[in-house]
Amino acid sequence: MPKTSARLLSLLSLLQVRRDWPGALLAERLDISPRTVRRDVDRLRELGYPILSTKGPDGGYRLDIGTELPPLLFDDDQAVALAVALQIATTTGAGIEEAAARALNTVRQVMPARLRRRVDTLQVTAVERPTARPNPQVDSGVLMTLGTAVHAREVLRFDYASASPPEVDDNGAQTPPRRVEPHHLVTWGGRWYLVAWDLDRDDWRTFRADRIIPRTPTGPRFTPRELPGGNVAAFVTSRFRGSDGSGDWPCRGEVILDLPAATVSRHTREGIVEELGPDRCRLVLGSWSWPGLAATIGRFDADIEVIGPAELTAAFAHLARRYADAATDGASTLTTPPSGR
Repeated sequence: MPKTSARLLSLLSLLQVRRDWPGALLAERLDISPRTVRRDVDRLRELGYPILSTKGPDGGYRLDIGTELPPLLFDDDQAVALAVALQIATTTGAGIEEAAARALNTVRQVMPARLRRRVDTLQVTAVERPTARPNPQVDSGVLMTLGTAVHAREVLRFDYASASPPEVDDNGAQTPPRRVEPHHLVTWGGRWYLVAWDLDRDDWRTFRADRIIPRTPTGPRFTPRELPGGNVAAFVTSRFRGSDGSGDWPCRGEVILDLPAATVSRHTREGIVEELGPDRCRLVLGSWSWPGLAATIGRFDADIEVIGPAELTAAFAHLARRYADAATDGASTLTTPPSGR
């Protein structure tokens, strides 16, 4: 039989997993007798955990919501997972970086030495995709307001700041706030976005959370609509790719490159690379436009054979003419002697 402290930790972990636990099932999961389960439940109650006894044919237990925070107990995996999550939270751009760092230090201090060593050896570094400007910080209060509205299914009103001048009506007055049904709060590329149904535009929209200025109070409750495709990840991906909601790129083509597959794979994040020989491979890649796709493939310094479709072939021809014109203009500039007095 496990030691009492280990049993209490296991028992508490099980009580946190589901709402109701029959006593006999707890005894079976912990490999102890029902009498020992009752005694261990009493010990947890003495530590401050509000565990209720449930009535019924089997009888059981439920971890209730307490008014005070009892001593925190985590098993090894939970403690390490918490530490990793707090490390990642310091890089989310959600305005909670300092609080997450302080929470991580607090949790680390109360950990046993063996867990502290595991956490100290597991340092997580989040590397963001390079951008021209750093990702903006989002006020944590705004995120809480948006998350609350999503959870409560209440119409949200807000002013939306953008880089362009604010919209005005014919009389020169600023337009009224946006009215949306908020459905999901998501992150993409290090930024926070709200996915919502725009009531005035009668369509789905994604709003940058750092540009949202919520207004109070919130509006009436609404019945959630079905998101196109039924998957928020695919929906957001398709919106940023400019596709029809399938989550795929609107333009996808296939070529053969005179390069090793290993070389192409290192520089292709989302493409499919198939080896055809030591120095030859097939590449299937997508983009937001056919010229954009041709330009992306053209960055590989190798001969290209277009398999299809015809739109990709036309895009290569279009770029070839444009590059040829640029080369001609550049050569003329270089060969024209400077004018003198």
